[in-house]
Amino acid sequence: MQDDPGMVTTLAGLVIAGREGAWDMHVAGGRITGSRPSQQRGGGVVLPLAADIHTHLDKTFTAARMPCRASSLFQAIDMMAEDAARWTAEDLRTRAETALDRAWRQGTAVMRSHVDWSFAAPPKAWPVLTELAEEWRGRVELQLASLTRLDDLAVIGPEIAPHLRHSGGVLGAFIYRNDDLENHVRAVFDLAERHDLDLDFHVDEGLDPEACGIDVVIEETARRGLGGRVLCGHGCSLSVRDPGEVSRLLDRAAEAGIGLTVLPGANSYLQDAVPGRTPRLRGLAPLQEAHEAGVEVMLGSDNVRDGFFPYGDYDMVDVLRLAVLMGHLAPDDWLDAISARPAGWMGHGLALTVGGPADFILFDATDLHDVICRPRARRQVWRGGAILLEFKE
Repeated sequence: MQDDPGMVTTLAGLVIAGREGAWDMHVAGGRITGSRPSQQRGGGVVLPLAADIHTHLDKTFTAARMPCRASSLFQAIDMMAEDAARWTAEDLRTRAETALDRAWRQGTAVMRSHVDWSFAAPPKAWPVLTELAEEWRGRVELQLASLTRLDDLAVIGPEIAPHLRHSGGVLGAFIYRNDDLENHVRAVFDLAERHDLDLDFHVDEGLDPEACGIDVVIEETARRGLGGRVLCGHGCSLSVRDPGEVSRLLDRAAEAGIGLTVLPGANSYLQDAVPGRTPRLRGLAPLQEAHEAGVEVMLGSDNVRDGFFPYGDYDMVDVLRLAVLMGHLAPDDWLDAISARPAGWMGHGLALTVGGPADFILFDATDLHDVICRPRARRQVWRGGAILLEFKE
């Protein structure tokens, strides 16, 4: 639904993310036509739309089919592989479209989904998600990234990379304590340079302090001058490595232009998961220290309702809430981690500007801290100058 192009809607007394004081915002013709300081208060909190740079739409909404609660990352991998053998195009489409609809209605505008790719030929999910990306264009801008074990990528990568280049995808690999690590990583970078592909790694997703795949990725990025095109997700082992070593590594990551995606949901659920014992270690990458070093840190939903993480709902504000609680973050300093920063890495802008689209999330709250405190606060998602959906407390 679009508003009347000739009618101006004024939202008064707003707190707008990133600005001091209260503001009146004017909306007409689907765009923000003006804003000015307001004498009113209590109009609510306006946030930009969200960007979710790390999801798994091929696996989503399969939790009810899992035989048990995964007690480790690798048990989850095995359970999901068994389920994947039974996937059909219809099953994939139904689950992925449900996820996109949930994300859209809760204010996500840009998303990247990793897709398991284990053989030279494209996986069954790839054409399904490619079709959905076209169908959802203008609502959720969906970008796809392949996900292949690093050792396998050395063999089938030359078949995968041209397909990614043709379809606009991102090249991804799973790295964890691999043999011949340096040579395998170099081969991935060779493919990326040859086919002009961005890179997105699942790296060091465990609590072994000897897992140092991210070190090799950082050095290779720096050596080739590929800053801004290489993203590392997870980095759980950084939480248990020597702090001085990690500090130097993060400085080097910032210099190289590496991005870091932290996944508070699935990582806290799977790491140190011993049946019958409360976990002591949650595997949260040192996001405060990375941010302080100058690394561009982002947050993502990761797995949603599958064998890796049976919770979540593609709500990036909820992801921010979880990160704030687990990471002891100041909410106002981390809003960009679910919006402008990941959107920029995916080639989109979500800034709220006069003349720009009237796309935003409006909460019935006093400030962002209040939003974090009250998960059930009324939320309106605005798209094209009209309310798409409203959630009430």
